[in-house]
Amino acid sequence: MRGNFDVCGCFPTGRHYPGIADRLARSPVEVVGLSTEFEPDTRWADARIAVIDFETTGLSAQDDRILEIGVACFAGGQLTALQNWLVNPGVPIPEQSRAVHNISDEEVAGAPSFDKIVGEVRDVLRGHLPVAYNAAFDRGFLHAELARAGISTRDPDPSDQTPAAFVSDVVWIDPLVWVRELYRDDKSKKLTDITARLGIALERAHRAASDAEAAGRVLYALAERLPTTYREVIGLQANYAARQEIDFQQRRRKQ
Repeated sequence: MRGNFDVCGCFPTGRHYPGIADRLARSPVEVVGLSTEFEPDTRWADARIAVIDFETTGLSAQDDRILEIGVACFAGGQLTALQNWLVNPGVPIPEQSRAVHNISDEEVAGAPSFDKIVGEVRDVLRGHLPVAYNAAFDRGFLHAELARAGISTRDPDPSDQTPAAFVSDVVWIDPLVWVRELYRDDKSKKLTDITARLGIALERAHRAASDAEAAGRVLYALAERLPTTYREVIGLQANYAARQEIDFQQRRRKQ
């Protein structure tokens, strides 16, 4: 494996979670959230990945809607496709959301609804590991839109080649979790700030395709400091995310 990761439980950030790495090394069945489409010991950096980003009408996956979809596909660190769709959300775009992404009601008025383009999105995502910066947000919005479109995210038919991103129990790789560990002393972990720190271009921040591509490049920039295999990166990511949530709740209580 790469970097300072080893089976003693010492991770790249210098934190020590006894036994976690050793358990992962000995017992792959303990890692939940893996897609059955990929072998657990696949080198994730060599696999095909799809970085997904949404611009939305708000922050609630249940109450708000997607209005732009960006997907950046990579293979072995190289960008292979960059797709973008405007989506008519069917509801007005609030001013505070428009202030972030500058997408207006007029711009999406002639765009198709999500259910009209979901087949195209499915075709692009097939055969790719799903990735998103702050994955819980994008994953939640995608699955909420799939549900509204009548598309099940549970028990997919293997013959249908359902993409891993569409499956409810598949965990997405999340560069933000790793940024929070590897750069935990940095004040901001926003994509705009971490790309600047790493020297990665982000020309159209808060537009879906540009953010998706930049997030993918951040992930590859961190690759040498991450575990090598798909199983390991998902397993350790889960532990990091859990620790980060505990730290966040503790800070909130102190405040």
